[in-house]
Amino acid sequence: MEEPPSVTGRMISGQACISDKSMMHELEARGYGEMQGNKMFLKQFEVLYLLYTGRLKLGKNLSTFDSFLHRCQSDDPGILTKFLIYRDLRNRGYIVKDGFGFGSDFRVYERGHFGQKGAKFLVFGLDEGQKEKMGAMQKKIQEIIQMGKEPIMAVIERRGEVIYYKINRMNFYENV
Repeated sequence: MEEPPSVTGRMISGQACISDKSMMHELEARGYGEMQGNKMFLKQFEVLYLLYTGRLKLGKNLSTFDSFLHRCQSDDPGILTKFLIYRDLRNRGYIVKDGFGFGSDFRVYERGHFGQKGAKFLVFGLDEGQKEKMGAMQKKIQEIIQMGKEPIMAVIERRGEVIYYKINRMNFYENV
């Protein structure tokens, strides 16, 4: 997978704003950011990934991965989990976009299908040991399946490794 270009941005409302047209075109072609008018905005997990890979330069106070992560954690305590999942999926060659509800963190496109087809997978993340009510999880999974997407649960181990579980619907019969 090709590396994204080096990018310079500035922070506006918790998102990195990219205004250089050639950089916006390159990033958009690789599945980064969202266009709003004549500017591109990157989500926090995208900013973290590009800082982590050394491809993004922000202002002096937020120039490092650690400083930006610390700032993000005050707004979103689950940002590290999102970053770890995002980084893992990107490193595996997938195009990853922000989730659109139903408890999903990310929309994931099949390799080579970004821009041609909709996302095939909806991924939601959990930290190892995190409690999740079964009824809430069942509702998430049912809504995702009704949309025609495949639900994937990404679990972050204590060591930071990501393990993916494909979820299928299962019916249990009443034990009488």
